[in-house]
Amino acid sequence: QVQLVQSGGGLVQPGGSLRLSCAASGSIFSIYAMGWYRQAPGKQRELVASITITSRGGSTNYADSVKGRFIISRDNAKNTVYLQMNSLKPEDTAVYYCNMDIRSRYLEPSRDYWGQGTQVTVSS
Repeated sequence: QVQLVQSGGGLVQPGGSLRLSCAASGSIFSIYAMGWYRQAPGKQRELVASITITSRGGSTNYADSVKGRFIISRDNAKNTVYLQMNSLKPEDTAVYYCNMDIRSRYLEPSRDYWGQGTQVTVSS
């Protein structure tokens, strides 16, 4: 069993910063990708940032709306992914979810796991 636990989030003024964390625990053989999604009221869940993990290090991908403001990073030893959010705007307000593509056991296929979600509100 794998569990993703998120921390961070909250209320911040426009232009402020927040950092989200997401730690995976349980039966983890390998993690292939990590990402952050968000869902605003009345809107579909969208990808914010992702990081793939390969033997050569991996690569990152960002939604156009957050490029230059958000940074995704990871700590392999802790099975943790972070999202540093800078220059926050009211339109960044949403529930943020972390996602990981994890293989729990050797020879088993990997599958997606989700965090519990955390509210980020950008308002003055």
